[in-house]
Amino acid sequence: MSANVETGLPQARYSYGGDEFVFVELAEAMSLKVNFRAMAITNRLQEERMEGIMDICPSNASYMVRVDPDVLHPDKLISRLREIDDEVGDVKGFELPTRVVDVPVMMEDPWTHEALMRFRDRHQDPDATDLEYSARINGYDNKDDFIAALLGSPWLVTMIGFVPGLPWCYQLVPPEEQVEVPKYVRPRTFTPERAFGFGGGFAVVYSVQGAGGYQLYGLAPAPVLDVKQRLKDFQDSIVFPRPGDIWNYRGVDREEFDEIRSRVEDGSFEYRKKDFTFHADRALEDPHAYNEEILGVLYGD
Repeated sequence: MSANVETGLPQARYSYGGDEFVFVELAEAMSLKVNFRAMAITNRLQEERMEGIMDICPSNASYMVRVDPDVLHPDKLISRLREIDDEVGDVKGFELPTRVVDVPVMMEDPWTHEALMRFRDRHQDPDATDLEYSARINGYDNKDDFIAALLGSPWLVTMIGFVPGLPWCYQLVPPEEQVEVPKYVRPRTFTPERAFGFGGGFAVVYSVQGAGGYQLYGLAPAPVLDVKQRLKDFQDSIVFPRPGDIWNYRGVDREEFDEIRSRVEDGSFEYRKKDFTFHADRALEDPHAYNEEILGVLYGD
């Protein structure tokens, strides 16, 4: 993709998806700056409430818009999207009203460990656990240091997908500190619901039980999908995570895991969360200092 001379970012690619969809690829590679651009554009488009737009779906480095072609011609939509892209530019000054969320995770839990051990023949290193393998290929001396890196800085929910309610999370750290791991050589046919996994540069919480190919590290006690909407956090939607959320994965022991599970089961559980205005410039300029401020908002009195 060619680059925009003014912003240094790739030129967006606009394409049609049948009669009702317009797909826009902002870049071939994921980065925080590209994802901020996708959020800025789709937020602006949502605010404008153009007649004929039926749905807006932001993604990691792209977005898609569903349109009623009888009301709004896709070419007219693309023309406006190009204008918004120019207005957004390099996302300098982009602010995102969002929330910071505490997401408990039990690392090396017995359930995901049992699942990953069943499928060692599908893994790059059958003699190591997923955590051991991931720590080694990322240059960590041991899995504990690797876990500390995963739990040491907050994550941005960049998109929802794969299965309903599954959040893709990208860590708010400099590029040289980003963790990267491949998916299994062949996917598993079983992954526990709420498994905490990792693939490429993204952490996820599996919303439902099913197949999967991400490396498995732990298990979340609280759901990200509640189709019966029993819990308070799901009253407005069966899906809890939202693109633009900032999540902090916090390690918990078995005692706290069981305590949270009991509150989920009796319907009294509620995620710890705080409203927050996210400033993209500050996240890019000094991520470590900004992360401390984010966590102070979440855990401060």
